[in-house]
Amino acid sequence: MRAETQNIVSDIEKSLNLLGQRMNRETAPHRLEEFNARVEDPNLWDDPEAAQKLMRDRQLLVDAMGIYDGIQQELSDNVELIELGEMEEDDEVIKEAEEALKALRETAAQKELEALLDGEADANDTFLEINAGAGGTEACDWAAMLQRMYVRWAEKRGYKVELQSEEAGAEAGIKSCAYKISGHNAYGWLKSESGVHRLVRISPFGKGTRETSFASVWVYPVVDDNIEIEVNPADIRIDTFRSSGAGGQHVNTTDSAVRITHFPTGIVVTSSEKSQHQNRDIAMKALKSRLYQLELDKRNAAINEAHESKGSAGWGNQIRSYVLQPYQMVKDLRTEHETSDTKGVLDGDLDGFMAATLAMNATGKSRAEARGEG
Repeated sequence: MRAETQNIVSDIEKSLNLLGQRMNRETAPHRLEEFNARVEDPNLWDDPEAAQKLMRDRQLLVDAMGIYDGIQQELSDNVELIELGEMEEDDEVIKEAEEALKALRETAAQKELEALLDGEADANDTFLEINAGAGGTEACDWAAMLQRMYVRWAEKRGYKVELQSEEAGAEAGIKSCAYKISGHNAYGWLKSESGVHRLVRISPFGKGTRETSFASVWVYPVVDDNIEIEVNPADIRIDTFRSSGAGGQHVNTTDSAVRITHFPTGIVVTSSEKSQHQNRDIAMKALKSRLYQLELDKRNAAINEAHESKGSAGWGNQIRSYVLQPYQMVKDLRTEHETSDTKGVLDGDLDGFMAATLAMNATGKSRAEARGEG
């Protein structure tokens, strides 16, 4: 086997090692047997919430085992094909197997990164908020571009995307929007997107000048039933009002929109997509999620320090720059990850940026340490 191919095999094995550690491969079959026994309990659904959690946890284990076994089997099959091709001097078989191993290395690396998503809320659904910065129409248009980018990213991953609220810009774009994005590890992937995003381009609004626009993105987890967040009724004010959304696919006019203001923190959340009763429930969940995010930040000194160093609303403290003029480049200022494929990024190709941040920050470990190399 060629040295290059052996290196590819070694990379896949390292990824498998991490995947096995994360799910505790040795005890996985025994834990699955226990899950299966509990699923057969005729009294399981007497407690629907507990039953749903059990089914969810079981499925996560089944998926993890399937991913591990699939990668391991494909690795073994292709190594055997290469050895057979070498014995029979069949260059075509060798080439096909080597190409398959290269693709498998990419898959294994992706699954390895996902295995680093083991934070307390990483597996949860997430709320995503986008707010236009100073700059009027230009900033509102940029916020709408980010809105499209994240919706496309989520839909490509098969996540469920629900618009919670939206405020249209005066002339174009949006002033703000909020989404609930549901799917396994939605928060874990998107959490690295929180911060200020900067766009440099030629103005599309007749000015013909190069303009710089800013928008902020805020991501926080949907708190599940296992996380207790107490909200004192005396600390909040609930208002109902009429809300009119943007045109097109987001047509929305309702008298039942709900806004909740949390006095101790100044947090304001809104929901304007359902009935008043549903809106109240959605807004309260969003408030609890925001409060939970604050608690997560308090527990993490590094995150706390990073937020304090940003100042109040300094738009110059961006995490990522999207330059469309005079050259094409998207660059993350935290990881130095960059690409000239600006169209691909704005169409939702964000995995490379998220993976780079995840590899650097997940659980406080470098990627090498997580793989057992450090």
